[in-house]
Formats: sequence, structure tokens, C-alpha cells
Amino acid sequence: MTVLLSWRHTPWLVLSILSLVSFASAHMIEVTASRKECFFEDLHEHDQMTVTYQVGEGGHLDIDFWLTDPENIVLTKHIRESTGTTSITAEKDGRYEYCFSNQMSTVADKMVSFNVHGIIYVSEEDVTAPVEREIRSLAIGLTSVKDEQEYIVVRERRHRDTAESTCDRVKWWSVLQALVLVAVVAWQVYYLKSFFEGWYIPSFSVPSGLRSCQKDTSFQ
Repeated sequence: MTVLLSWRHTPWLVLSILSLVSFASAHMIEVTASRKECFFEDLHEHDQMTVTYQVGEGGHLDIDFWLTDPENIVLTKHIRESTGTTSITAEKDGRYEYCFSNQMSTVADKMVSFNVHGIIYVSEEDVTAPVEREIRSLAIGLTSVKDEQEYIVVRERRHRDTAESTCDRVKWWSVLQALVLVAVVAWQVYYLKSFFEGWYIPSFSVPSGLRSCQKDTSFQ
């Protein structure tokens, strides 16, 4: 399908794009031990909101997450998850709150990256041109791609850290094995040397008669 645009539609399209992009954000936070961090979004009825999160580092890479509506009713709850996604459609106007809790840990701090994006509800009567629907569809697709890219970046960083940590452990374990091997070899050489040095072999003389017999035998 080919869509022709005129200059009189351009300002409206720009405003539509800006309104869609403005309801998208990405954050990186540190949730300290025994604490929680909460955020909120003000939504209207039929608005949609999606929260995607990933624990990048700290502890067992787990976090508690929940999302509540304006009446403090829990809509979504995740317990000890390293990554998660939740989507809601607002059933009423008000403030929707979501929290990341590290209260289960008393020592480890957690680094959490999360994205929040949504769709502002617009009734079909308010849509004046087919191109607006196309723009909304493209905006949703771009937001999904952006979330997936950020998830891949966090996942790649976590795997790289794991690989580097494993490499360091293998290196130092190899060094330790080499030192132990050298120490064992040195101890064995020392022990064998001291063992043979401790032996005493007594000297004795051959009787004269036996020597004369040996001489006579040799002449024969």
C-alpha cells in the first residue's frame, strides 16, 4: 500500500511521533541490600504499559518485582527472577507503581536495567488518517526492537563477565598446580637423596687363603 503525504499532514505526524516516543524510557539502577526502589507512571483508562527488566550483576542475579494499580492491588508479582517482562492495560485512571526489591539479601547489591514503554490509547474516532495507524504500529515495533537490543547488551555483558572470571580462575588454578608439582618433585629428590645417604655399607677383607685359591683358579 502506497501512502502519499502532503505538507499539511507533516506537523500532525511529527506531533504523533513525539507523543509516542515520549512514553518510553530506559534506566539502570542499583538496588542496595535490604532495600527496594519504586517508580510510577500516571495512566489513563485503556493506556498500555510494558516493563522489562534484567539483573546485570550482584548476588545470585535475582530480584523481586511487583506492579500495583492506583488502589494498591498487585497486578503482577515476580519472586527472585533474573529477568522478566510484564504488560498491563489500565482499567482506570491513576498512578501505577512498580518496585524492585532486594530485601531478601543482606549483603549483595544488585544492578538492574529496565525499560518502560507504553501506548497512549486513542479511539478510532480520533484517528484522522491511515498514516497515523501506520506510525503507531511502527512505533510499537521500534520499541520492541529497542527493548530486545538492550536485553541482548545486558546479557552479553553478563556472559562476558562470567567468561573473564572463569578464565582468571583457570589461570590461577594452573599456576597453583605448577607450584605444587615443583614442590612435590623437589621434596622427592631431597627425600631420595637423604635416604641413600643414610645407608652404611661395611667394608671387609678377603681371607688370604681364599685369595690364593682365586689366583690358582685363574692360572688354570
